[in-house]
Amino acid sequence: MTPANLKKLESLTFDLLTELGEDPTREGLVRTPHRVAEAWKFLAGGYKQDLDSIINDAIFNEKYEDMVIVRDIDFFSLCEHHLLPFFGKAHVGYIPSGKIIGLSKIPRIVEMFGRRLQVQERMTHQIGETLNSVLNPKGVAVILEGQHMCMQMRGVEKKNSYATTSCMTGVFREDARTREEFLNIISKRV
Repeated sequence: MTPANLKKLESLTFDLLTELGEDPTREGLVRTPHRVAEAWKFLAGGYKQDLDSIINDAIFNEKYEDMVIVRDIDFFSLCEHHLLPFFGKAHVGYIPSGKIIGLSKIPRIVEMFGRRLQVQERMTHQIGETLNSVLNPKGVAVILEGQHMCMQMRGVEKKNSYATTSCMTGVFREDARTREEFLNIISKRV
């Protein structure tokens, strides 16, 4: 985000505060437009990331043929419908077909897609499709469990609700036992 973009966001935030009936020049709000602009720079940082930089040559030839799972990955995103946060846990697994990816790259991929205006359904598929395209594995499984502030603090106000979305490809979609193994592993608490 350029300095000009940040200044524009500051101006828009100043105007928003005014439209809400606030005085953006009062002590507690004087620096709020700047803080909000900086927050948006961080919260929407996924638009500036690219997959090649994230992966950074961390795909390796390996004959490992069993399930690889990274579970309980914290994610934070913003609902594109209300610009309110949704957050939760991502569970990502794949079965290699000659290639593996550095384990830390999986949470980074989740982060890249989370730091954008999103819907949980799309984000789930973006993560799955990305791993599918870079690894060409036997299958990919992604489950996101999210709490949505647009449902919990406004609208239906269901404070204990969670949304669960999944993306299953290859053997995870075709073989119920493989899918069940994934689901059993991610449901175990250490």
